[in-house]
Amino acid sequence: MTAATSNQLISVQPDELRFIFELDKQSFCDLKVANNTENHIAFKVKTTSPKKYFVRPNTGVIQPWDSCVIRVTLQAQREAPPDMQCKDKFLLQSTAVPPNTDVDELPADTFIKDSGKAIEECKLRVLYISPSSHGNSEDDALGNSVRSPDANSALQHLKDERDAAVRQTQQLQQDLDMLKRRKLRKGDPGFSLMFAAFVGLIGIMVGFLLNLSLSSPPAAE
Repeated sequence: MTAATSNQLISVQPDELRFIFELDKQSFCDLKVANNTENHIAFKVKTTSPKKYFVRPNTGVIQPWDSCVIRVTLQAQREAPPDMQCKDKFLLQSTAVPPNTDVDELPADTFIKDSGKAIEECKLRVLYISPSSHGNSEDDALGNSVRSPDANSALQHLKDERDAAVRQTQQLQQDLDMLKRRKLRKGDPGFSLMFAAFVGLIGIMVGFLLNLSLSSPPAAE
């Protein structure tokens, strides 16, 4: 479950920026910013490395109880930081503004603390994730999907055996009914003995087929 940072004015999810880092490739992370108040809330995103990241929107106004998504894009990098440890930081500032305020109408001092306004700040750290570590969970899921056809095949095999056993049982039941009718017509004592033997043979075959369908092991993964 993704963690979230909650202030009085806004909630930010997740509470850190995670980028899959690959040389010469862009990567992005989305932030969901929710307005927790009945007021209009203006926000602004700042970073210690503005040349490395592309933030859209970096400034905006969120209506009461509404939310917006900020996409932060890490520009393609030619070299990786030592031990994949990133020291970049992000700061998300927020403050209440008058109703129906447009982002283009925000005063220049909106996010300046000395202006006397109550400004909340949310600090976000940056994490770089190597593609290999990120792929472990995906590989596990892929492995399960690769194994699933074998499991499905084993299940289908058991169903086919069960269906065959049911059909065979139905055929034997029909033969049994036919023999019963013949016995009633003939009334032959010798026939009764043969009939009993045949019924016993049918019982053995039915039991064998049902046990086979239930005890067949699934195909090896």
